[in-house]
Amino acid sequence: MPLKAVILIGGPQKGTRFRPLSFEVPKPLFPVAGVPMVQHHIEACAKVPGMKEILLMGFYQPHEALSRFLVSAQQEFKIPIRYLQEYAALGTGGGIYHFRDQILSGGAEAFFVLNADVCSEFPLQEMLEFRQQHGDAQSFVILGTTANRTQALNYGCIVANADTQEVQHYVEKPSTFVSEIINCGIYLFTPAIFQHIGEVFQRNQQELVLCPYLGEENSNGWQRAEVIRLEQDVFTALAGSGKLYVYKTDGFWSQIKSAGSAIYASRLYLNQYSKSHPERLAQNKPGGPIIRGNVYIHPTASIDCTAVLGPNVSIGEGVTVGAGVRVRESIVLHGASLHDHTCVLNTIVGWDSTIGRWARVEGTPSDPNPNDPYAKIDSETLFRDGRLTPSITILGCSVTIPAEVVILNSIVLPHKELSRSYKNQIIL
Repeated sequence: MPLKAVILIGGPQKGTRFRPLSFEVPKPLFPVAGVPMVQHHIEACAKVPGMKEILLMGFYQPHEALSRFLVSAQQEFKIPIRYLQEYAALGTGGGIYHFRDQILSGGAEAFFVLNADVCSEFPLQEMLEFRQQHGDAQSFVILGTTANRTQALNYGCIVANADTQEVQHYVEKPSTFVSEIINCGIYLFTPAIFQHIGEVFQRNQQELVLCPYLGEENSNGWQRAEVIRLEQDVFTALAGSGKLYVYKTDGFWSQIKSAGSAIYASRLYLNQYSKSHPERLAQNKPGGPIIRGNVYIHPTASIDCTAVLGPNVSIGEGVTVGAGVRVRESIVLHGASLHDHTCVLNTIVGWDSTIGRWARVEGTPSDPNPNDPYAKIDSETLFRDGRLTPSITILGCSVTIPAEVVILNSIVLPHKELSRSYKNQIIL
């Protein structure tokens, strides 16, 4: 069966919670477990038999880093990968409706839609098999997972028939408890979905004719009609019609909204590497650094044999790690330099940053509750009660930390040269 995949990568106005890291690179290209975030999606799609093309969709301007990534991914995965640029933010449904001819070209009988800011095992093959067993040839599948009762309110909630798994009710971010099954942002559609999105588009147009002032916030009314949200506008209407089903996964899943959640996602992917990519995990070797748990080290990194790394550490291209350095639960991006005896915990060290000797850079992890198997990572607010919420420490690109200082629970914007210790601050 000819298949396609669409990966929704958003645009520069989105991902603001990912700053200052998204200043340097589009958020979908941020490295998680050693490879760009969206490469995990592409790898999963490329493994599905019958996959003809992968389309990235968003409203980033053509970007040198994005173009370079697409070329290298096409060569690595031997599959056509293209970027389709929306003229404005069209929502999760508006983008695929706008480019429906591109999606349907080549006779695709079904296509996946994946949000770029999730990390998952991506059980795409299982979703295909599930669709063949449930509903008819024109039914659609949402990937769902179980959350706890309080956190479910932060996601799209799905009420499904326990026997058939047909979606009977769908509510996006409800104000009161609806269901523990939440939407994972990964869907399997047939071309029939465009009929349903088209109905929303026509309804939007009619509303604009009746209430033209609704379009004032945009440059023209037509653009407003094109903004369609799959979740609120399409799924809510489709629920209970016998066309929408949920495939529940027990595999790992998390959103990647903030920088703190990138470290958690990195841990999930590194755990998966032991099965999927054991060659990406560093091993203890004579003359090499001491590895504890799952660690990714780029082949070009230079690491002293007395350094101790792990668990959950990702070391990028061209990184230098000196003698006696300790790194745990952290991402060190390319070109960074950790001088002798530094200690880096729960931190993202930005591109080309330098940490001086005997300095300690530490953050507070924002992990889900380990005692609750259904807990998800909370989208933490930056401030609470007028104070900066303790979270992971982030060093933007080209930050210099002097020797023998402590940086704790702080965010340092790019190109800063610090001269002293800081605690619970945003350093502008």
